[in-house]
Amino acid sequence: MMKPKLRAVDVRPFQDGGRSMLLVRDPLRLSDVTVVVPQALAPLLAMLDGSREVAELRAALLVCTGLDVPQDVIHQLLEHLDHALLLDNERYAHSYQQALHRYCTAPARTPVLAGGSYPEDPDELRNLLDGYLKAVRADGTSSATAGTVVGLISPHIDYQRGGPIYAQVWGAAAEAVRSADLAIIFGTDHSSNRSLVNLTRQNYATPYGILPTARTVVDALAGALGEENVFCEEINHQGEHSIELAAVWLHHMRAGSPCEMVPILCGSFQHFIESERSPRQDATLNTMLETLRAATAGRRVLVVAAADLAHVGPAFGDPFPIDYVRYLRLQAADEVLIETILRADAEAFYQLVTREGNRRNICGVSSIYLTLRMLETDSVGELTGYERCPADAQNTSFVSICGVVFRDARLV
Repeated sequence: MMKPKLRAVDVRPFQDGGRSMLLVRDPLRLSDVTVVVPQALAPLLAMLDGSREVAELRAALLVCTGLDVPQDVIHQLLEHLDHALLLDNERYAHSYQQALHRYCTAPARTPVLAGGSYPEDPDELRNLLDGYLKAVRADGTSSATAGTVVGLISPHIDYQRGGPIYAQVWGAAAEAVRSADLAIIFGTDHSSNRSLVNLTRQNYATPYGILPTARTVVDALAGALGEENVFCEEINHQGEHSIELAAVWLHHMRAGSPCEMVPILCGSFQHFIESERSPRQDATLNTMLETLRAATAGRRVLVVAAADLAHVGPAFGDPFPIDYVRYLRLQAADEVLIETILRADAEAFYQLVTREGNRRNICGVSSIYLTLRMLETDSVGELTGYERCPADAQNTSFVSICGVVFRDARLV
């Protein structure tokens, strides 16, 4: 372990008996092992960039923070990180290739949240989702013009917190969901390091069965964009929850009847935001959208963004808790953003996020933007629901979510 380099990992702060700690884990789920690190050693994690040996790490930590950490303690931490496949080395690379082979050769992508976030048993799952639908129907909150829905925005938060919003939007789109012969799902890729567009040829499984991937459409996209460009992070599909949570509702609303899908994970737009450059100027995205429209022409297509809105509060790195005033400001800011979404105005939506510097951590920027680009010519949106969901035990952090159905403006 000459010059250890930390992979892109998922780091989450937590309190353990009054001590500030960090939970470090693999976003790709290549390993289920997690590593707990004192928050005081966060600078050490940042220094694991492959440029320093252990002795140099110790010296740099002492200079930068004043912490005198023995080399054997650093060695021990590195061993734990290595065991959890969190270091970018040969051991990780070998495990990565094995996992990718298993994923690509399996009959379908396994629903990783089944049995945890939602029931694995189809009857139990059906009862759960039907319960959400019955509740919103009783409230009279799921209505839309029949037969005109061409797309929707669905959350990707867990069903326990977002169940009513899921039910409102999927209930409003029920007829279009049942009549569609192809669903394009743009999902947030929380693990992407370099891909704007992340495809897979693998089918998606749900507790109801298999949703086949439309390989002819995927092949057309791969041909236009280049295999390496669109499959270099294909393994991210294995553990990413955004598309899965939408796919389960898609399958449920079709009463278990299969429907072809084009599952597209969307990478971060942060580099666009920081450079103040519009994604509309990006050749890759423009080619992808043109190819997708051409490859699906003549089909009954439903376009879905599996996306949440803001992530605010200490749980997401903000210095201040969300008090009542900030809670109200969150809704006010979301209402302005949602207004651009309802106009199906992709550029206005993106420019508003850019003016804010995405300081509210809207993790669905890319998937919402691409959905709006697919629908913007002839569509108008209708808000079916909005909520701010607690994201910590103290109710000082929140995730905001919404449901939107898009109707063909020519038929409204």
